[in-house]
Amino acid sequence: MSARLPEAWNSLIVGQVGTARIKVLRMDGRPVPEERHEAAEALLVLDGLLRLAVAGRPVDVGPGALYTVPAGTPHAVLPDSHGTLVIMEQAAD
Repeated sequence: MSARLPEAWNSLIVGQVGTARIKVLRMDGRPVPEERHEAAEALLVLDGLLRLAVAGRPVDVGPGALYTVPAGTPHAVLPDSHGTLVIMEQAAD
Protein backbone atom coordinates (compact mmCIF):
# COMPACT_ATOMS: atom_id res chain seq x y z
CA MET A 1 0.00 0.00 0.00
CA SER A 2 2.70 2.52 0.96
CA ALA A 3 4.30 2.48 -2.50
CA ARG A 4 1.23 4.27 -3.91
CA LEU A 5 1.52 7.17 -1.46
CA PRO A 6 3.34 10.46 -2.12
CA GLU A 7 6.88 11.13 -0.95
CA ALA A 8 7.70 9.50 2.39
CA TRP A 9 6.58 11.43 5.49
CA ASN A 10 4.38 13.65 3.30
CA SER A 11 0.91 12.88 4.63
CA LEU A 12 -2.22 12.68 2.52
CA ILE A 13 -5.47 13.80 4.20
CA VAL A 14 -8.06 11.11 3.50
CA GLY A 15 -10.94 12.34 5.63
CA GLN A 16 -12.27 14.13 8.66
CA VAL A 17 -14.61 12.90 11.41
CA GLY A 18 -15.91 15.70 13.58
CA THR A 19 -12.84 17.70 14.53
CA ALA A 20 -10.42 14.83 13.86
CA ARG A 21 -8.38 14.82 10.66
CA ILE A 22 -7.35 11.42 9.24
CA LYS A 23 -4.08 11.27 7.32
CA VAL A 24 -2.08 8.45 5.77
CA LEU A 25 1.63 8.44 4.99
CA ARG A 26 4.52 6.25 3.96
CA MET A 27 7.40 5.66 6.38
CA ASP A 28 10.78 5.02 4.75
CA GLY A 29 13.24 4.31 7.55
CA ARG A 30 14.30 7.91 8.14
CA PRO A 31 13.86 9.40 11.62
CA VAL A 32 11.58 12.37 12.33
CA PRO A 33 12.65 14.92 14.98
CA GLU A 34 10.88 15.22 18.31
CA GLU A 35 7.60 17.12 18.37
CA ARG A 36 4.62 17.62 20.68
CA HIS A 37 1.01 18.57 20.08
CA GLU A 38 -1.65 20.36 22.14
CA ALA A 39 -4.10 17.49 21.55
CA ALA A 40 -3.65 13.71 21.69
CA GLU A 41 -2.63 11.98 18.47
CA ALA A 42 -3.59 8.41 17.50
CA LEU A 43 -1.20 6.39 15.31
CA LEU A 44 -2.37 3.25 13.50
CA VAL A 45 0.18 1.10 11.66
CA LEU A 46 -1.42 -0.60 8.64
CA ASP A 47 1.73 -2.46 7.64
CA GLY A 48 5.38 -2.34 8.65
CA LEU A 49 6.72 -1.01 11.95
CA LEU A 50 6.62 2.38 13.67
CA ARG A 51 9.50 2.90 16.10
CA LEU A 52 8.94 5.82 18.49
CA ALA A 53 10.65 7.52 21.37
CA VAL A 54 7.81 8.77 23.62
CA ALA A 55 8.93 10.96 26.51
CA GLY A 56 12.37 9.39 26.07
CA ARG A 57 11.16 5.75 26.13
CA PRO A 58 11.22 3.43 23.11
CA VAL A 59 7.87 2.21 21.80
CA ASP A 60 7.43 -0.15 18.83
CA VAL A 61 4.02 -0.23 17.12
CA GLY A 62 3.39 -3.12 14.74
CA PRO A 63 0.84 -3.87 12.02
CA GLY A 64 -2.76 -3.46 13.15
CA ALA A 65 -1.76 -1.75 16.40
CA LEU A 66 -3.02 1.65 17.53
CA TYR A 67 -0.91 3.86 19.78
CA THR A 68 -2.14 7.13 21.31
CA VAL A 69 0.37 9.84 22.15
CA PRO A 70 -1.07 11.93 25.02
CA ALA A 71 -1.43 15.68 24.53
CA GLY A 72 1.76 17.61 25.23
CA THR A 73 3.97 14.49 25.24
CA PRO A 74 7.27 14.77 23.35
CA HIS A 75 7.66 12.04 20.74
CA ALA A 76 9.97 11.30 17.81
CA VAL A 77 10.10 8.67 15.08
CA LEU A 78 13.21 6.51 15.34
CA PRO A 79 15.25 5.13 12.41
CA ASP A 80 14.01 1.96 10.70
CA SER A 81 10.30 2.87 10.83
CA HIS A 82 8.76 1.61 7.60
CA GLY A 83 5.39 0.85 6.02
CA THR A 84 2.04 2.66 6.09
CA LEU A 85 0.85 4.84 8.96
CA VAL A 86 -2.56 6.41 9.62
CA ILE A 87 -2.56 9.50 11.86
CA MET A 88 -5.71 10.78 13.56
CA GLU A 89 -5.26 14.24 15.01
CA GLN A 90 -7.16 17.36 15.97
CA ALA A 91 -7.76 19.45 12.85
CA ALA A 92 -6.15 22.88 12.89
CA ASP A 93 -8.59 25.81 13.05
